[in-house]
Amino acid sequence: MTDLPQQTFDDAAAVLRSALAGDGDAVVGTFDAVVDRAGLSGAYGVAWCLAATMLGDAPPGSGCALDFPGIDQADYDTRWVARFVSAYANRDVPTGEALFGAAEADGLLPDCLLTLAGSTIATLRSRAG
Repeated sequence: MTDLPQQTFDDAAAVLRSALAGDGDAVVGTFDAVVDRAGLSGAYGVAWCLAATMLGDAPPGSGCALDFPGIDQADYDTRWVARFVSAYANRDVPTGEALFGAAEADGLLPDCLLTLAGSTIATLRSRAG
Protein backbone atom coordinates (compact mmCIF):
# COMPACT_ATOMS: atom_id res chain seq x y z
CA MET A 1 0.00 0.00 0.00
CA THR A 2 2.87 2.39 0.58
CA ASP A 3 3.59 2.72 -3.15
CA LEU A 4 0.42 4.77 -3.64
CA PRO A 5 0.80 8.55 -3.97
CA GLN A 6 0.01 10.67 -0.91
CA GLN A 7 -2.95 12.15 -2.80
CA THR A 8 -4.58 8.69 -2.80
CA PHE A 9 -4.38 8.51 0.99
CA ASP A 10 -5.71 12.07 1.27
CA ASP A 11 -8.62 11.20 -1.02
CA ALA A 12 -9.36 8.04 0.97
CA ALA A 13 -9.36 10.08 4.18
CA ALA A 14 -11.81 12.55 2.60
CA VAL A 15 -14.08 9.67 1.55
CA LEU A 16 -13.99 8.24 5.08
CA ARG A 17 -14.72 11.63 6.68
CA SER A 18 -17.75 12.03 4.43
CA ALA A 19 -18.92 8.47 5.07
CA LEU A 20 -18.50 8.97 8.82
CA ALA A 21 -20.66 12.08 8.58
CA GLY A 22 -23.27 10.10 6.65
CA ASP A 23 -22.86 12.30 3.58
CA GLY A 24 -23.21 9.89 0.66
CA ASP A 25 -23.26 12.72 -1.86
CA ALA A 26 -19.86 13.91 -0.63
CA VAL A 27 -18.47 10.35 -0.82
CA VAL A 28 -19.57 10.08 -4.45
CA GLY A 29 -18.40 13.65 -5.10
CA THR A 30 -14.92 12.85 -3.81
CA PHE A 31 -14.71 9.79 -6.05
CA ASP A 32 -15.94 11.88 -8.99
CA ALA A 33 -13.22 14.48 -8.29
CA VAL A 34 -10.61 11.71 -8.18
CA VAL A 35 -11.82 10.35 -11.53
CA ASP A 36 -11.69 13.86 -13.02
CA ARG A 37 -8.14 14.35 -11.73
CA ALA A 38 -6.62 10.87 -12.01
CA GLY A 39 -9.01 8.72 -14.03
CA LEU A 40 -10.52 5.42 -12.99
CA SER A 41 -7.12 4.17 -11.89
CA GLY A 42 -7.05 6.94 -9.29
CA ALA A 43 -10.47 5.92 -7.98
CA TYR A 44 -9.31 2.30 -7.96
CA GLY A 45 -6.35 3.31 -5.77
CA VAL A 46 -8.69 5.01 -3.31
CA ALA A 47 -10.95 1.94 -3.24
CA TRP A 48 -7.93 -0.34 -2.69
CA CYS A 49 -6.88 1.98 0.17
CA LEU A 50 -10.37 1.63 1.72
CA ALA A 51 -10.06 -2.16 1.56
CA ALA A 52 -6.68 -1.86 3.27
CA THR A 53 -8.23 0.32 5.96
CA MET A 54 -10.92 -2.29 6.46
CA LEU A 55 -8.59 -5.29 6.67
CA GLY A 56 -5.16 -3.93 7.45
CA ASP A 57 -2.16 -5.08 5.47
CA ALA A 58 -2.90 -7.94 3.11
CA PRO A 59 -1.41 -11.19 4.35
CA PRO A 60 1.89 -12.22 2.78
CA GLY A 61 0.46 -15.31 1.08
CA SER A 62 -2.68 -15.84 -0.85
CA GLY A 63 -5.63 -18.13 -0.44
CA CYS A 64 -7.63 -16.12 2.08
CA ALA A 65 -11.27 -17.04 2.18
CA LEU A 66 -13.70 -14.54 3.58
CA ASP A 67 -17.02 -15.84 4.85
CA PHE A 68 -20.02 -13.90 3.58
CA PRO A 69 -23.13 -15.99 4.32
CA GLY A 70 -25.91 -15.42 1.79
CA ILE A 71 -23.72 -13.29 -0.46
CA ASP A 72 -25.18 -14.70 -3.66
CA GLN A 73 -28.60 -13.30 -2.69
CA ALA A 74 -27.23 -9.88 -1.74
CA ASP A 75 -27.58 -6.75 -3.87
CA TYR A 76 -24.97 -6.09 -6.58
CA ASP A 77 -23.08 -3.48 -4.55
CA THR A 78 -22.86 -5.72 -1.47
CA ARG A 79 -21.61 -8.67 -3.55
CA TRP A 80 -19.13 -6.36 -5.25
CA VAL A 81 -17.72 -5.11 -1.93
CA ALA A 82 -17.35 -8.67 -0.60
CA ARG A 83 -15.51 -9.74 -3.74
CA PHE A 84 -13.39 -6.59 -3.92
CA VAL A 85 -12.32 -6.96 -0.28
CA SER A 86 -11.57 -10.64 -0.94
CA ALA A 87 -9.41 -9.62 -3.90
CA TYR A 88 -7.52 -7.22 -1.64
CA ALA A 89 -7.09 -9.88 1.06
CA ASN A 90 -5.62 -12.23 -1.53
CA ARG A 91 -3.45 -9.53 -3.13
CA ASP A 92 -5.31 -10.31 -6.33
CA VAL A 93 -4.98 -7.02 -8.19
CA PRO A 94 -6.23 -8.41 -11.55
CA THR A 95 -9.50 -9.54 -9.93
CA GLY A 96 -9.87 -6.21 -8.14
CA GLU A 97 -9.34 -4.38 -11.41
CA ALA A 98 -11.81 -6.66 -13.21
CA LEU A 99 -14.45 -6.08 -10.54
CA PHE A 100 -13.86 -2.33 -10.77
CA GLY A 101 -14.18 -2.37 -14.55
CA ALA A 102 -17.31 -4.54 -14.47
CA ALA A 103 -19.03 -2.21 -11.99
CA GLU A 104 -18.11 0.77 -14.18
CA ALA A 105 -19.42 -0.99 -17.30
CA ASP A 106 -22.63 -1.90 -15.49
CA GLY A 107 -23.10 1.73 -14.42
CA LEU A 108 -23.02 0.71 -10.76
CA LEU A 109 -19.56 1.84 -9.68
CA PRO A 110 -20.81 4.84 -7.64
CA ASP A 111 -23.16 2.56 -5.68
CA CYS A 112 -20.37 0.04 -5.11
CA LEU A 113 -17.93 2.70 -3.91
CA LEU A 114 -20.53 4.19 -1.60
CA THR A 115 -21.18 0.74 -0.11
CA LEU A 116 -17.42 0.15 0.23
CA ALA A 117 -17.04 3.43 2.12
CA GLY A 118 -19.98 2.58 4.40
CA SER A 119 -18.62 -0.91 5.03
CA THR A 120 -15.22 0.51 5.91
CA ILE A 121 -16.79 2.89 8.44
CA ALA A 122 -18.91 0.06 9.90
CA THR A 123 -15.78 -2.08 10.29
CA LEU A 124 -13.86 0.74 11.98
CA ARG A 125 -16.77 1.38 14.34
CA SER A 126 -17.04 -2.30 15.27
CA ARG A 127 -13.32 -2.37 16.11
CA ALA A 128 -13.64 0.73 18.28
CA GLY A 129 -16.65 -0.56 20.21
